[in-house]
Amino acid sequence: MLKECTNHGYFRADFCPVCGDEGRFLMNDEELDRLSRTMAGVLRHFPERFDLRVDRQGFVDLRAFVDALHQKQRRYHWLRPHHIVAIIETDDKGRYEHRDGMIRATYAHSFEIELDTDAVGAPDTLYYPTTAEEVDIVLEVGLKPSDRKKVHLSKTVGDAVNAGRVRTPEPIILEINSKAAADDGIVIQKAGRTVYLTTDVPPQYLKRIEVDLSEFPSDVPPPAEEPHVEAPPPEDFPRQDLPPEDDGQ
Repeated sequence: MLKECTNHGYFRADFCPVCGDEGRFLMNDEELDRLSRTMAGVLRHFPERFDLRVDRQGFVDLRAFVDALHQKQRRYHWLRPHHIVAIIETDDKGRYEHRDGMIRATYAHSFEIELDTDAVGAPDTLYYPTTAEEVDIVLEVGLKPSDRKKVHLSKTVGDAVNAGRVRTPEPIILEINSKAAADDGIVIQKAGRTVYLTTDVPPQYLKRIEVDLSEFPSDVPPPAEEPHVEAPPPEDFPRQDLPPEDDGQ
């Protein structure tokens, strides 16, 4: 549930986590999930379906985004710009950014943009989830982007485990020596709160680590038979038209 506290801003709970106030209702969990998926699809993959103009850094006009949803999907007739801002400000992974009346996804784009992300301050080690079927080839050839324009790395083991569970219930975790990679000239940029981006990671910076998966309770639903897609439900957009979201971020 998404609400707004007069004194402490937006929050996702029944009561304000700071003062305990019941707050002003903005949207229920189903509306929040549906709208979040719509945002992901439009801002990461297909802004042209909504006739939205994207600048070179991936930003679209917030008001134009809301107006486009009004025109394309009548279920969002109630939507106002502050609903989108509330989603962005309460997203715990920092998937989106609001700046001067413009919004964008901070990572996971399937089209080329120039993200002005932070190129300094990456931890000495980062992590990447893979599968039993793919781990040997990844360790041999390194990490390279597939359907996305960048390789997405996780800040912690837990982040990587939860990201990997979108694809498999028992992900295998690779540790990246990001300090050594950066020292050798590989640029690693911070995007969301738990996500770092790079163009590729050669195999000499990778190693498989043993992880007790039971230490990390799942925060994503079990994988379905079809690839997971962070996008609107089928009645909004055909899932087969969208690239699979391979890291669950």
